[in-house]
Amino acid sequence: MKKRSFMPVLVGVVTAAALLSGCALKGDETAFTVGDTEIKADVANFYARYTQAQYETYYSAYMGDDKWNSEASEGMTYEESVKDSIQEALTTMVLLEQHMDEYDVVLSDAEKKVITDTAQEFDEDNSLEDKEKVSGDKKAVERTLTLMAIQQKMREAIQTGVNAEVSDEEAAQKSMQYVFFSYNTTDESGASAAVSDEEKEELKKKAGKLAKDLKDGGDFEKLAGDAGVEISVSTFDAESTTPDEELIKAADALEEGGSTDVIETDNGCYVAKVTSLLDREATDARKDTIVQERKEELYSTTCERWRKESDITVHEDVWKKIDFNDLTVTMNVQEEVPYSDSVKTDDQAEPDAQEDAQE
Repeated sequence: MKKRSFMPVLVGVVTAAALLSGCALKGDETAFTVGDTEIKADVANFYARYTQAQYETYYSAYMGDDKWNSEASEGMTYEESVKDSIQEALTTMVLLEQHMDEYDVVLSDAEKKVITDTAQEFDEDNSLEDKEKVSGDKKAVERTLTLMAIQQKMREAIQTGVNAEVSDEEAAQKSMQYVFFSYNTTDESGASAAVSDEEKEELKKKAGKLAKDLKDGGDFEKLAGDAGVEISVSTFDAESTTPDEELIKAADALEEGGSTDVIETDNGCYVAKVTSLLDREATDARKDTIVQERKEELYSTTCERWRKESDITVHEDVWKKIDFNDLTVTMNVQEEVPYSDSVKTDDQAEPDAQEDAQE
């Protein structure tokens, strides 16, 4: 398969209703203003259609038949929710562009060439009619790709200011072995059913005996085998919630080698033994997670601060003309997606828009 550059090939057909609506989008109109910088309607529409294509491809089945008009959250449709995120993304990209000098960020000649070549490829792969539907002229595509490339480089530059030192104490992960006496059974067909009250009482007795024998120094593996349950292993800290919050709370209070009483839940009984107060592998992994969380927080708070300091205007009369109900855009397979924080998989797609069915 041919190796393609990252921007999907968007093709689409607008419904007759949209063509007759009298609300045609003009590319040179201004959709947003960020300080002294304008985001033109063609860039806003092209990025919106690119984002729409990902939702149409990957999330359509979860959004319902009337996907863009269905409720995403209380009082907000999917279209309103996604368009809000697009608006924030585009205006944030411009803010990042405006602050490039502060971080000595520039696009190299090689990066600019990738953008130019990608825009050229997009231009050649699509008919004039299709490109007009998504505002996909070379100028708009290049501007969109430039903003996306700047966003990625600025994110990395901002995040280099993060403190990457994390102590063992802050990241400490404990480890435990545990068994679970389930109050549910599964038959050969996979159907699940609750045990009887008598069986539940018998399971409680087994769990109680195992917990007592374990505290008396019994071998956990042998005790579990005698009770007919398997030992599982888990790492945790005080904030963990799996496999069960009450079990975590009880185990977190123990010293190494200590074991819990029976921890009963609605679904069964747990008994656990703490095997380490500092699991090295899990603790190091948690350190990596903490550093990444710090990076994301620094990036988010920096962008949010700039948003508060900037004068951002949404030109609603232009922005409302971008309607996801009048154009369907889906994706075909893509292989690589540089310069993008958007949804991506090994089977990244190129959009292939279809005309909405009209009754």
